[in-house]
Amino acid sequence: MNAVTKFNNEKVRNIKNLAKDDELESLAHQWVIKAAQHNWAYNFSWLGRPAIQFPNDTWAMQELIWEIKPDLIIETGIAHGGSLIFSASMLAMLDYAEAVENKTILDPSISKRKVLGIDIDIREHNKNAIEAHPFAGLIQMVEGSSVDKETIDKVHEIASAYKTILVCLDSNHTHEHVLGELNAYAPLVSKGSYCVVFDTLVEDMPLGSFPDRPWDKGDNPKTAVFEYTMANPHFVIDTDISDKLSITVAPEGFLRRN
Repeated sequence: MNAVTKFNNEKVRNIKNLAKDDELESLAHQWVIKAAQHNWAYNFSWLGRPAIQFPNDTWAMQELIWEIKPDLIIETGIAHGGSLIFSASMLAMLDYAEAVENKTILDPSISKRKVLGIDIDIREHNKNAIEAHPFAGLIQMVEGSSVDKETIDKVHEIASAYKTILVCLDSNHTHEHVLGELNAYAPLVSKGSYCVVFDTLVEDMPLGSFPDRPWDKGDNPKTAVFEYTMANPHFVIDTDISDKLSITVAPEGFLRRN
């Protein structure tokens, strides 16, 4: 057995043991509840733009992007644009790796890959900052509700030009809205790729943790994930990702299309 195979086998064992460690799960849950009181996820940025995510979730997304090698990443929810910039930078790295492998000259101004961001309200200052960023050429934005027919039709039209698609849902976190997004965009996910539903942790937080938001325990992304996967068995919840992260905003939110 070579060293890489040995390492990967050990990783599989580690993840299985993590899944069985109820004490660690409880500690991680307590940490998330406490950290949320300090808006911990708001403390980070990616290449100069605020990115409201847990850093270890971003690491997991990097692993998925490298494995899947998408030519289109669809994201609902833009905010300050940090996630769009992250995805664009990952796609740029795929372009670079492809150029090295094929022994071709990389032209950063030309890419077959794209990040498509959707938001009901793209603030002017955020839009300007994203469009001024060095990775703006890999980004396209659509303003409109992600569950409106006009927006859905436009996204499907754009997506028709791409083969390998990864979807990330991170906008309005009510059950109805997320289920609408899943019905609209999960079918675009290519086989072997993922639909990642963020903030499924809402279901695991104490009741009343979001007093100024329309979502709460029983009405959130995780409840939508459960309903959608029950009706669409070709999507499977990849619990290994949540298990290995321990601390994540997307427990049971990584949906693999088989």
